[in-house]
Amino acid sequence: MCGLTGFWLSEDTSRSTLDLCSLAEYMADAIRLRGPDDAGTWVDAAAGIALGHRRLAVVDLSPAGHQPMSSSSGRFVIAFNGEIYNHLALRDELKDRGVIPNWKSDSDTETLLAAVEHWGVEVALQRFVGMFAIALWDKQMHSLTLARDRMGEKPLYYGWAGTGSERAFIFGSELKALKAYPDFDAPVCRKALAQFLRFMYVPAPRSIYQGIFKLEPGCMLTVKDRPPSDAPIHPLRPDQVHGSVTLHRWWSLASAVKAGLCNPVTAEAEVLIQLEEGLTKAVSIQSLADVPLGAFLSGGVDSSTIVALMQRQSLRPVKTFTIGFEEAGFDESPYARAVAEHLGTDHHEMRVDAQMAQDVIPGLPDIYDEPFADSSQIPTYLLSKLARQHVTVALSGDAGDELFGGYNRYFVAPPLWQKLDYLPFEARKVLGKGLGLVPENVWNTAGTKLLRGNNRFVRLGEKVHNMAERLRYVKDFEGLELSLVSIWANPSSLVKDKDGACVIEPNSLLEDPLPMPEMEQPLPMMYRDSMTYLPDDILCKVDRAAMACSLETRVPFLDHRVVELAWRLPLHMKVRGCTGKWALRQVLYKYVPKELIERPKAGFAIPIGQWLRGPLRDWAENLLSEQRLLQESYFHSDPIRQAWAEHLAGRRDNTAKLWAVLMFQAWLEKNR
Repeated sequence: MCGLTGFWLSEDTSRSTLDLCSLAEYMADAIRLRGPDDAGTWVDAAAGIALGHRRLAVVDLSPAGHQPMSSSSGRFVIAFNGEIYNHLALRDELKDRGVIPNWKSDSDTETLLAAVEHWGVEVALQRFVGMFAIALWDKQMHSLTLARDRMGEKPLYYGWAGTGSERAFIFGSELKALKAYPDFDAPVCRKALAQFLRFMYVPAPRSIYQGIFKLEPGCMLTVKDRPPSDAPIHPLRPDQVHGSVTLHRWWSLASAVKAGLCNPVTAEAEVLIQLEEGLTKAVSIQSLADVPLGAFLSGGVDSSTIVALMQRQSLRPVKTFTIGFEEAGFDESPYARAVAEHLGTDHHEMRVDAQMAQDVIPGLPDIYDEPFADSSQIPTYLLSKLARQHVTVALSGDAGDELFGGYNRYFVAPPLWQKLDYLPFEARKVLGKGLGLVPENVWNTAGTKLLRGNNRFVRLGEKVHNMAERLRYVKDFEGLELSLVSIWANPSSLVKDKDGACVIEPNSLLEDPLPMPEMEQPLPMMYRDSMTYLPDDILCKVDRAAMACSLETRVPFLDHRVVELAWRLPLHMKVRGCTGKWALRQVLYKYVPKELIERPKAGFAIPIGQWLRGPLRDWAENLLSEQRLLQESYFHSDPIRQAWAEHLAGRRDNTAKLWAVLMFQAWLEKNR
């Protein structure tokens, strides 16, 4: 795992190699935590291009793995972040084809370059099994290619900065690197801010800055001859062109989904065999490293499956990691401990008190680099910090929910809408208003007394109030689906444009066409989550938290062969009644007793809402003060102040809404 950055000047310049090298080094130093083991730069002063790199040595720890790295012919130069898990197999294949480079290292970076020289960039990308972000300079074609892995495990930003002879196309693993470029002066993108308030993250292809974008998963961007001096007005989408810049999708999740749905595996026994074999291979290939390796373990279905398959293949106890909380109702560490004891892992656990978690909050704007409001970012960072004390690489169970149907909304929303759809919209509005009048604590008491044992009714009051709000404005299932992933239902009404009017919220990737128009629910929800929530929230959260601790994380569920197999499973092998991940559970139950796994799905939660009424109240009040909101002029203050007052009075749990605003405010304070 590493960090990359670089720039390409838009005009000819007399800048010396030393000047350009110093600038690239300065940009790379901004992301040094991504790669504390080594640093490097490469410059072509005549072309005005420079690459910078920070290395976390995981495969081939010797200096031979130094980057940026040139290919054996000298044609290509690369700065690479990630891992190519099948690089040894690719070396054997290249040897069989008579392509036998004079290998100088055992690194996957050198294998990657040899594959590009032999097959070309796009074909080589399609042959890679791994996670990666790549910046590749082709001396012969005088072109730069940026590429990102299929599912978006590794981040990659690009855009424009500077003026005059310093105007440049810039790129990097994190915004920190881009902001280190001289005269970086991109303003906050208010359209992206509106999207952030809806989703808790800034969705690709936008970033929080105007003119700076995220490369979408499975895409490659190519700049030929010389980058244009002007940034596009709107983010580029696949198959769009801006001057000498073209964007192309080299791997399509939509195509994989369509192929899987058209060629399902129908026999249950065959499904379970293929799933276990596929996951076993993914875990095996991702367990290769020249440094200590372990795994995150929450005790849930996904992480327990990964750890079980790791331990099955390991000759020694796998190092596993979890954190526990002192607050009642938020501590799942006993479940992880029970699974670890059953599997015989070398288990490590950290007890986290409120102060330890709160101490992380001031550093969040630096860790996440742009506003990010999934509050599980805090325990994820603490978990990464714990793991890094023992290992350099950790496997995680992320993506199991999106691929195999694990989120509650997948099996709650479709039958709920079937019932609500019979009511006229005006009647639903009245129903929603009535449900919202009953205080949350009354609903919670009712849930405890009347619905005991039904694991869908944890925090019933919060869920009823959220549904009551949706009933007042949702008119169809697509609206319900959007509302289920929205924090603020109408963020445009909160965000001001530069003239003080309400900003117009742009479309997101949720509006992209489905792979097949008649997909059965909840398959469309699972697909859209895989395109948006997974890369921009889940994977971003883990990448930034882990990299802040110089820890590499790997996600076996996102081996693209597992992804493609998952979409061949019929829906009833994922969701059955009120239970998700049916097939995955059957694989897990071969290794871990069912009674150790079955419990309410709680997520990686912490009591932020309670803290906002207590120890974090002064901090929040300072960031949410009416005077400050008016002075900064990004928000209409009334809705925010109302939500804050409701939360403090205990009338509504507005934790998620307030946390989104607070995370922007905290970020803004650090990035004025």
